[in-house]
Amino acid sequence: MLISCNNNQEKTAEQTQPPKQRVFAGYHVLLDEIVRSKNGIFRGVNLNACADSIKYMENAAPTEISEEHLYYEYTADSLTNYSIDYTLENDSLEEISVQINTKDLDLANYLFCDLKDYYANKLPNPTEDKGYVIYNCFEGQRKPFVVSLSDNSSPAQGIINMVIYKDK
Repeated sequence: MLISCNNNQEKTAEQTQPPKQRVFAGYHVLLDEIVRSKNGIFRGVNLNACADSIKYMENAAPTEISEEHLYYEYTADSLTNYSIDYTLENDSLEEISVQINTKDLDLANYLFCDLKDYYANKLPNPTEDKGYVIYNCFEGQRKPFVVSLSDNSSPAQGIINMVIYKDK
């Protein structure tokens, strides 16, 4: 009787790849997906960007597209989805509107606090008024812009809104 043992187990692709580097270590993992990059004001994009630049950074086809809007919808998991609406004027980004929806109210609270902390570290002197957190920003020689963050959750649904726009 001959018995052979093979200890050379095949490694799967998952086992051989190093763990993916987190963009926002210390924050909820969904910030890596939603905010995506520390570059730019949101997802690697700055105000005044052109439509082609936004499409390149999104790396996905818009759900809706027009001359003035690029609208994207994403599903993060079975409980959470989010949408991003880029508003353009003369092919220049004027406003970014983000809405995060989740059935997990604890997650909504966690994400709101993490977004608040992230932008407080990135941008100076936030003010809080009537449930909104407002960051007024000056970006070098460019015009000032505003980041407005609010938690509009109900007892049944977590809803976080963020609007980034030029201060006129």
